[in-house]
Amino acid sequence: MNLYKHVSDAINQKLGTSVNLEIPRNRDFGDFSTNAAMVMARSAGKNPRELAAEIMPEIAALDFVADASIAGPGFINIKIKNDFLWNAAADATQIAKTDPMVIDMDYGSYNVAKSLHIGHLRTSIVGDTLNRIAKFLGHKTVSYNHIGDWGRPMGLVIAYIESLHPEWPFFASNFDASKINPADYRITAAELDTYYPAASARGKSDEVFLNHAREITADLQNGHPGYTALYNLFLKVSLDMMDDIIRKLNMMPFDKTLGEKNASQYLHVVEKMLRDKNLLHPSDGAEIVTVRRDTDAEPMPPFMFYNSRGADTYEATDLAAIWYRKTNDNPDKIWYLTDARQQLHFKQVFRVAEMLDLIPTENLEHLYFGTINGPGGVPFKTRDGNAAGLMDIIRIVGDAVRTRCTESGKNLDDETIDQIALAALKFTDLMHDVKSDYIFDPAAVTSFEGRTGPYILYTAVRLNSVLRRAGADAPAHPTTPAALMPDERGLIISILDFERTVRAAFDARSPDILAGYAYDLCQIINAFYHNCPVLRDDVDAATRANRLYIVRNAQQTLETVISLMGLSIPREM
Repeated sequence: MNLYKHVSDAINQKLGTSVNLEIPRNRDFGDFSTNAAMVMARSAGKNPRELAAEIMPEIAALDFVADASIAGPGFINIKIKNDFLWNAAADATQIAKTDPMVIDMDYGSYNVAKSLHIGHLRTSIVGDTLNRIAKFLGHKTVSYNHIGDWGRPMGLVIAYIESLHPEWPFFASNFDASKINPADYRITAAELDTYYPAASARGKSDEVFLNHAREITADLQNGHPGYTALYNLFLKVSLDMMDDIIRKLNMMPFDKTLGEKNASQYLHVVEKMLRDKNLLHPSDGAEIVTVRRDTDAEPMPPFMFYNSRGADTYEATDLAAIWYRKTNDNPDKIWYLTDARQQLHFKQVFRVAEMLDLIPTENLEHLYFGTINGPGGVPFKTRDGNAAGLMDIIRIVGDAVRTRCTESGKNLDDETIDQIALAALKFTDLMHDVKSDYIFDPAAVTSFEGRTGPYILYTAVRLNSVLRRAGADAPAHPTTPAALMPDERGLIISILDFERTVRAAFDARSPDILAGYAYDLCQIINAFYHNCPVLRDDVDAATRANRLYIVRNAQQTLETVISLMGLSIPREM
């Protein structure tokens, strides 16, 4: 239940107005407040406080209101009835699924034959969490891992493999796929990991090698059978590496892993559309689309469909991918999650898509994000000074958790360590504003206290422990108590803020709203735990039953939030 919306809608309907409901910092005087009298006084020509006195009885008459009072120049404080809160808490995570959309979500964007690195962390974690939130709200999502699988890097890798194994049949002019067994030409993940960096470095100093790689790229894109067979061989290895990362990050599998290669099949369709509208123009051997508008205050270079060598471009395949998605999914929205450096690229692509009437610009969203830096604000690197791979990051956080557990005398199994490490890694990413840069410090993010993933899990473990120990003594829905202590009431109201939070996170495309709620909820839960004993011997049966009811609803709410962040709760910590 969205308590905020329920109260707000009822007041606005009662008063025939539209004003915002406010949540006071100090809830001693009310659970909510409204400035309705102050807004309405302007048109009524009345003193706000006098008007507040007139409309306060109407608000007090609402069936969920226990008390209403005037404060300051005309604010009306509202206290909600205990029985209303009590009954609503049982359905805190049951939300109304309204206005479903089809949303194509483009995140991940991993590259074939390249290791995933720290730059892939945010697109993976933020993309997966937004996908979970959208599904939870009832939207249909189609998640795309738009892999880099068709450009010059493929030519560089094939050229490098040829330099290592010139005797392999893939490079022969008379290659016959029916005469080879691919299993005889094994490439391990560890080997593949080294190929692109080595090939890229060689291409910078060896012009002959670079030109050969360019030729291979063109031949591969034109269907060269040997290069295609070799490509398919290391593509599988690379996809398996991606799947391993996806599992380690506890991400939902992508619905479609389709990249530049798939999009390139539809370039001829998009090209015809461009030519039919007379949008393609020659420029220094390339073919471009002018996307600059008179209203542009910043530079807006042209969209390049073919480069001066006649090769497909990144812009062209992204445009063709929109055509593919529009044709196959007919989405209401397409979201792209990449770093901020691609803002210009997507502005260009979106403008051309609109010029072709593929999809309105407002339905194409680039949800860009900031960078992850190490202590001191410099790019995060491993101890040996190299750029951090995603597996390096996962390992570093896992080691930090093990060290912290050893220092604190905790003896936890490997599965629990992995769950805590994943929470440390993902929560620290989710709690920051998506567009902001942030500092990643493995020692800080693995703390069991403060605004960290382990703290969130520890709180959930504590709730689960209480419910396990209570066993059959935890009633499903006891009678509403005559009174509620401040910590009991505060926790119930926080639980009932769940739906508003999830919808706000979706509407703003900001999972940090959800992560912030998780932390605030945990703080309130722990205050309740310390101030409202549940299973202690001196707690009477009725109070125990009531508090177990609160614990159960808090546990269900927190567990749902944790699940939306792609985390799992250990049995103990």
